[in-house]
Amino acid sequence: MRGSVYDAVGGDEAFLALARAHHARCLADPELAHPFSGPDQHPRHVERLAAYWAEVLGGPPRYSRGCADQTHVLWLHSGNGEIDDLGRRFLACFLLALDDAGVPDDPELRACLRAYMTWAVADVLVYSPVDAVVPADAAMPRWSWDGLVS
Repeated sequence: MRGSVYDAVGGDEAFLALARAHHARCLADPELAHPFSGPDQHPRHVERLAAYWAEVLGGPPRYSRGCADQTHVLWLHSGNGEIDDLGRRFLACFLLALDDAGVPDDPELRACLRAYMTWAVADVLVYSPVDAVVPADAAMPRWSWDGLVS
């Protein structure tokens, strides 16, 4: 039996390295730099992002217990208008950051992470219209080797 995606990535330190690498790539992107460096950026954004990804992908519930819930995550990304290109750029930065962070080059793991982030970007984009309403009780997503766990 295969362990969690969280374990395959390498645990907390690996997710922190991935979040750092992803953040650096986003800051280097001319379109993503603004939302990733603006005054609304939480001072511990990278650590919180690492905790979020780790939890969603099978790690401990540090994000939902110590930071925020899924409703807050969706709210943070809501109401921005048409941002499809930012979503594509975000995904591209994530995929490149996998190598930057030294995530194992296991094809099944990489395919799982790509599928997760493709889904996650699409999920956030649902709430990008200016008049979007974020559900008050959005469940924290859980992603396994087989995709979204319902």
